[in-house]
Amino acid sequence: MHQFPRRLAGVGAMLLAACLLATPASAQTASEGLSPTLANIKRTHVVRLGYRESSPPFSFLDQSNRPIGYSLELCEAIVEEIGVEVDDANLKIEYVKVTSDDRIQAVVQNKIDLECGSTTANAERAKQVAFSPLIFVAGTKLMVPKASTISAPTDLKGKTVVVTKGTTNEQAMHAIDKKFSLGLNIVTAPDHEQSYQTLVDGKADAFATDDILLYGLIARHKAQGQFKVTGEYLSYDPYGIMFRKGEPQLKAVVERTFQKLGSGRDLIPLYNKWFVARLPTGEKLGVAISPQLEEAFRVLDDKHGSN
Repeated sequence: MHQFPRRLAGVGAMLLAACLLATPASAQTASEGLSPTLANIKRTHVVRLGYRESSPPFSFLDQSNRPIGYSLELCEAIVEEIGVEVDDANLKIEYVKVTSDDRIQAVVQNKIDLECGSTTANAERAKQVAFSPLIFVAGTKLMVPKASTISAPTDLKGKTVVVTKGTTNEQAMHAIDKKFSLGLNIVTAPDHEQSYQTLVDGKADAFATDDILLYGLIARHKAQGQFKVTGEYLSYDPYGIMFRKGEPQLKAVVERTFQKLGSGRDLIPLYNKWFVARLPTGEKLGVAISPQLEEAFRVLDDKHGSN
């Protein structure tokens, strides 16, 4: 089982608690009118979910090229709650492909209503979009060939590292490069699958992204004998579902969804379905829930009970 360091325990819960305290828990009544996103959903009877093609187990394609994953299942629960809010039990879902590079603009420019991928919630991004409560905690690590001697940032001196364009991992590697004067050749690829392929093709010495995504790609490609995940955490990345900023009513719907999932004890079984059990596509990650994420889910339950 892959575990996160306990020194991060509680950070996720504090982030979550701050998020919940900052916003009213109850949605506006229908008589006060619907926020722009909810009004558009009520008018069109459609919720547009942004998905990623290769971010298992959060958001990826099954054998039939159908979008599936942990983040998408959470988004589908939000869609149900939106249906309650707009009084439409038969909302349809439209799946819209996004990449790490265009996902934020897809939300801002009203191309999608919820972004259901593997997106880090940080202060910089929060200036443009809003985030759901915490859904996962990851951190940047390195995927390298099994025979590689790379195990620490200083081992990368003069090496080529591939990152996925538009990710926090790209920023993390530039920061590491500057901190240790490594002279890195940092190359980018449009999505995680292409980044992985760059490493497979020998065009990079390492692939830097969130550790859970690296484990997912290795499992998906049955590459346990070919690659390994190595090194210390080079960044801290709390994940959330993105939606448009400045809509308190929509934010309340999203948070109410998580509070209901938390009070129903549904979040840990959902986590285990996607991270511990065998995936619908056959692979098995075997990643136990981290202490800080379990604590964050417990805070949701406590918050719901105190309303």
